[in-house]
Order: sequence, then structure tokens, then C-alpha cells
Amino acid sequence: MGVIARNSDAAKPHTVPFRTAFRYWVKLGFINFGGPAGQIALMHTDLVERKRWISEERFLHALNYCMLLPGPEAQQLAIYIGWLLHGLWGGIVAGAFFIIPSIFVLLALSWTYAACGQMGFVVGILDGFKPAVIAVVAYAVYRIGQRALKNSGLFAVSAAAFISIYLLKIPFPLIVLGAGLFGLAASYVWPSKFAVAEARDSKKIGAHNAPVPVLSDHGPTPEHARPSSRRGAWPARIVAVGLALWIAPLLALVLGGAPDVVTREYLFFSKAALVTFGGAYAVLAYVAQEAVAGYHWLQPGQMIDGLALAETTPGPLIMVVQFVGFMGGWKFHGSLSAEWGGILGALLTTYVTFLPSFLFIFLGAPHIEQLRGNVKLNAALSGITAAVVGVILNLAVFLGTKVIFVQGGIHWFSAILAALSLLALTRGRLEIVWVVLAGGTIGLARTLIRSSI
Repeated sequence: MGVIARNSDAAKPHTVPFRTAFRYWVKLGFINFGGPAGQIALMHTDLVERKRWISEERFLHALNYCMLLPGPEAQQLAIYIGWLLHGLWGGIVAGAFFIIPSIFVLLALSWTYAACGQMGFVVGILDGFKPAVIAVVAYAVYRIGQRALKNSGLFAVSAAAFISIYLLKIPFPLIVLGAGLFGLAASYVWPSKFAVAEARDSKKIGAHNAPVPVLSDHGPTPEHARPSSRRGAWPARIVAVGLALWIAPLLALVLGGAPDVVTREYLFFSKAALVTFGGAYAVLAYVAQEAVAGYHWLQPGQMIDGLALAETTPGPLIMVVQFVGFMGGWKFHGSLSAEWGGILGALLTTYVTFLPSFLFIFLGAPHIEQLRGNVKLNAALSGITAAVVGVILNLAVFLGTKVIFVQGGIHWFSAILAALSLLALTRGRLEIVWVVLAGGTIGLARTLIRSSI
């Protein structure tokens, strides 16, 4: 049974059947290109604006919590919303299918990369994907910033966050912490600048005859998200199940005589999953330092290639760690074949990277839901949201300097394709997946034409 929303006579109650949500989460897994910024923007467009499964306020409330956690915030947001809609199984389905398509796509690309090397047509497709991805991120900055930066105070926080991470190289967790504390303090000094805007669901209904969101600003909390004596032991159960799910594969590896590299990858990426604040780019330096310089699982250039592959496949950008796990298993496969060593390393790396995300949401989301509407907490979270806009802008600039501004000059193909992609998103209202696929097609066509001349 889906969550029911009740509203005025102007809009009929509606539900989200589990099978309907299931189909959406499966579809999302195949089209969630663009890294966390693009994925968050895509979910916002689908779930807040089109389907109206969740209100703007509740969406941002969930996003703010996910931004505080280590790991892939977009996948955690999907788990959170899936859990709100349909409880435990809703969260599991949303989080699992968010990454399942990308697992198989990246496995195929990793095998092609390791076995076939740098093939011309692959390079051409990637050259077209990259500018399109930059446009997706820039579009996300505009869309999220338009909603989150409600006044000059929040705009100043966003600008300070961009300067802090881009120029001063301050770590992302410190920026998030500072923005939250500043928002909390500012709620006392400048309450008008950091007060959360009141919901306008009822006004939207009256103006557009649109249904109130299933999970509305002032609607009741779903039964499964409310505290009760029956669920008093819930946290302990979640922790126990999580530990069992982590320990069981590790014991199987040790007792089954798996190659040493696979066990090392399992332990290393288990640790990395708990410290990956700030998303994939924040953890990339840490993973690259250990995987390249420490364990020698791959070469520096291969790390960049893996990032490019992860950028242009559906799923979280942090899927780059699966490429690292594959290359380590391929290189140090022991008694296994290179192919099976790579596959085992990739799958186990992915498993331990995303397992904590489910635990963080199932443990923390019920408490965060009970705090929804707390004025001081919302002021702190609004500061965090503003800071995240600045951090996403940093991501757009970072990608632009790597793809468009190359060796002191402008790569005109990338610059023009990025501009056209941004126009297609803003003016043409095209969906993100079509813009990304069009970029890859143009890149491939360019490579084929150049090779035939």
C-alpha cells in the first residue's frame, strides 16, 4: 500500500503504489547520468515537479541530511525517499537499483579498457560525453541554486563556500560544518535571512489545480517513520544486520583462499566508505594516493581514465572505485584468471562502498524526520544547502578546466558542445539522458570523420 496524501476538495487523494515506485527506481538507474549534481537535479524534476511524490521542503530536508553523511549523497537521497514512501523495502529497492545498471556497464567498460587498451572509438565517445556532463552540472547549479538561495544571506554563504573550496582548498566536511554552524548562529542574529520559507503547497493547488504532494510539507509522517515501542530495538537490529553483511563476505574471502589483493581491497574500501565526505572528487585524492602510490593497483593515468569512465556511465560518480577494484584484481589475480580476479575485486569493492549508505539512512532518517520543522535545525540545514550550491559550482569549474581549458588554451570542440548541451537543457527542455547520449554520438562521429580524412 502506498503512502496516501489528503488535501482540499480541489485535489483528489492519491497514492504511490509500490510497483509504480519500483518501475521508477529501475528506470532511474539507467538514466541517472551527470554525477551527484545531475542526479539530484533529475530526482528533483521527477519527484518534486512532475510526479509530486514529495514536496520541495521535504526533498531539501532529506538532501541536507544526506549531504552530512560520508558516501554518495544522491544514492542516499534515493534510499531516503524510497524509505519514506514504502518503508524498508522501498529504501532497499531505490538504493539498489540506483547502482545496479552502472555496475554492469562499468564492468563491461573496465574489461574493455583492460583487455583492449585505448581504442579510438571509445576515446571519441568519451570526448563527446565530457562536455555534456559539464553542461549537466552547470544546469544543476542553476536549478538547485534558484531554489536554495532565497536571499542575500544564503547567497553569501554559497559564495564563501565556493571560495573556500576552490581557492583556499578547505576540506568539504569543514565547509559543511562551518555552514551549518553559521546558519544556526545567523538564525538568532538575522532570522529573516535564514528562516526557512513556508510551504506553498496549498497555493500551488489553488493556482494550478495540481495535486498536493504525496509527502507534503504539512502532511502526516508515514506510519513506518514514526517512533513506537515496537520499533524501539530497530537501531540495534540494523547495526547487527549491517555487521553480519560486512563480516560474512570477509570470512568467505579468508577461508576460501581468495587472492590477497581482493581481501586488501575489501578492507581498504570498507575504511574509505566511512571517510568519503564530500563526494567522489573529495575521496579521489585519498583513493588515488593509496591505490596508485601505496598498493600499486594501477597507474596514475589509469586513475584519470577510470574517472572519465565513471563520469559517463549512469550511477554515482564514486563508482570510480569499482574501476580501481577491477584493475587491482586484474593485475594481481593470483590463482584466478585476470578476468575473474578483476570481476571479484570490482564487485566486492562496490559492495563495501555502498553498504554503509543503507545503514546510515535506516538508522538516522527516522530521527531526522522527527526533527523536521525545527526552526533552528532548518536554519542550520539551509546554510548547508547554500554551501552545497557553491561546492557544486566548484565541481563545474573543476571539470571545465580539465576539459575546456586545456594547456592554457581553449578546446573549442568541447566548449561549443558544452554550450549547445546547456542550451538544450535550459531552452530545449531536453532530458539529461538524451543530452548526454547526443554528446557521445557527436564525439564518436567527430572521431570517425577525422580518422577517414
